[in-house]
Amino acid sequence: MGTKLSVCPCGGGDYANCCGAYHNGAPAPDAEALMRSRYSAYVLKLADYLLATWHPDTRPATLDLAGETTKWLGLQVKKYALESSDRATVEFIARYKTAGRAHRLHEKSQFMRKNELWLYVDGEFPG
Repeated sequence: MGTKLSVCPCGGGDYANCCGAYHNGAPAPDAEALMRSRYSAYVLKLADYLLATWHPDTRPATLDLAGETTKWLGLQVKKYALESSDRATVEFIARYKTAGRAHRLHEKSQFMRKNELWLYVDGEFPG
């Protein structure tokens, strides 16, 4: 995708060897790696990647991030649980700013492996 970053937005190290590899076509090895790559895709406004990694049963028809003014500030993975060989959950907190105000997104995301690829299904907001 041609993004020139050194540090990965997800906090996992060098972008090219972290989420950049997934953004450029490598399959995420597990649900946590997919969740981190999706966070980085929101930071980088990679709508096509987000749609491609969303389960078809819950995926929106379109995702317009072009006019998005959210500034993503950081990601903290709270818990990763492999429920079965094809299902997993990832609980995380993403910090961001919008209109000058700081916010936290606390989500427990559901993932499913379909045709050997991990996909985001949906999420719930604990507490």
